[in-house]
Amino acid sequence: MSMYPDDNRYQSFHDLFGTKKPIIGMLHLPPLPGSPVYNGKGLKDIIDRALYDANELQEGGVDGLEVENFSDPTYYPQEVGPELTAAIAVIADHVIRAASKPIGICVLADPKASLSVAHAVGARFIRATFFTEASVDVSGLVCPKPHELLRFRKFLDPSIKIFTDVHIKHSAPLVNRPLGDSALDAKYFLSDAVIISGTHTGKETKLEDIKEAKTAVEDFPVLVGSGFSKEKAAKILAVADGAIVGTSLKKDGVSSNVVDRSRVKELMEVIKEIRRHS
Repeated sequence: MSMYPDDNRYQSFHDLFGTKKPIIGMLHLPPLPGSPVYNGKGLKDIIDRALYDANELQEGGVDGLEVENFSDPTYYPQEVGPELTAAIAVIADHVIRAASKPIGICVLADPKASLSVAHAVGARFIRATFFTEASVDVSGLVCPKPHELLRFRKFLDPSIKIFTDVHIKHSAPLVNRPLGDSALDAKYFLSDAVIISGTHTGKETKLEDIKEAKTAVEDFPVLVGSGFSKEKAAKILAVADGAIVGTSLKKDGVSSNVVDRSRVKELMEVIKEIRRHS
């Protein structure tokens, strides 16, 4: 039973991207201010890189974009500094102005900061890498506060969707619960879609995990969050409702490289064929 008076989250998810089985392309940002590996040279080159990748992804045919501080290890386990929130807001604003696709924001690992940026620049969704359960992350213990996040969204803009990871890569739940139970909790506590990933960036998401999550949440969006490629697309999208794709769309398949438009086009040709038969 849903707490929504009129629960249309499954339809709203597809309406956001205007298609079934949407593909969200990653904008993996270079190191940002405050990162241990930031070069101290300001945002111009970072903005140029983000705009280049966004154009390659859009021209290749993806259905949405996600802006993320991918290159800032280690990540804050709870709340990021103001220098990072400000930098991502500036970069995302440039991307929004150049984009024709829905944009999402992921500030690792601070979904309240993500919501702040999304509201300021007009992004349509955020990715909350931690949402409903305490986890042990590479950066430490993460204790998310969904009650605060949902009330903050209500305060800023209830239309911003929150896509939530379940048993997110690079981490493990503090208590080893079944993935399906965790996915169902995320749905129950007002997530707009759940994301299932492999163990690390670019690593394949286990088909059994996708099936377990989908069985648990039923008619509710399930996205794959890592290891998605044209070779694996058909078997994954036979179960999942879409994917967030980064590494396989980069030059030479390397996460830190620029986006390769030819790889994007090749993937999206496969996706078009899958959509025709689904």
